[in-house]
Amino acid sequence: MQVALVTVGDELLAGDTENTNATWLAARLTERGATVERVLVVPDDVDVIASEVAAFADVYDAVLVTGGLGPTHDDLTMAGVAAAFDREMIEHPDAVAYFEEHEQYQRSDLADGTTELPADARVLENEVGVAPGAVVENVYVLPGVPTEMEAMFDAVAGEFGGTKLHVETVRVDRPESSLVDVIAELRERYDVEVGSYPGDDVRVKIRHENPETARAAADWLTDRVA
Repeated sequence: MQVALVTVGDELLAGDTENTNATWLAARLTERGATVERVLVVPDDVDVIASEVAAFADVYDAVLVTGGLGPTHDDLTMAGVAAAFDREMIEHPDAVAYFEEHEQYQRSDLADGTTELPADARVLENEVGVAPGAVVENVYVLPGVPTEMEAMFDAVAGEFGGTKLHVETVRVDRPESSLVDVIAELRERYDVEVGSYPGDDVRVKIRHENPETARAAADWLTDRVA
């Protein structure tokens, strides 16, 4: 399953807020076997959101969009997704019913626009917040608040999957440049995915759908770089 992530917010582009949502979602999707092919940050602009989401929805199996879902002036995520599919924003009957069924929410206390979603969307309940999310075709619209986003994703996590890759990590106390030839041989010999990440040492991550192959590749590399 190939997935793209779109995170919405001027504050992300300005560096005022760290984009932890993208990192968290990418890790959870990878754990489930999905492949994250793109991560994009866009401003609070309906036209930009609509253009990018529409383009990704045509290419990938699913698109996850996170951003402000409330009724304030800069909460444009849902409207942008609606525009991507040429759908109107309506007072969604399922969203209305959800708030009516939960006694802690008084309809008169909800801000105008809280129950507005794209027409024919599937409502995603916000268990730790207020404004609901939605699924529009293959696009999942989640809140920007991390705790709300995480809870909402967990509720639909079973809809994402693929071939899970097993990971082995080898730490190497050498310059990364010295590993070029041995990593090339490793990939050819075991047909594994390999990533190298320099820091105090070099972390070499080896991925394969067969755990025995991943472990054998890690052992082979360890023998040559120890």
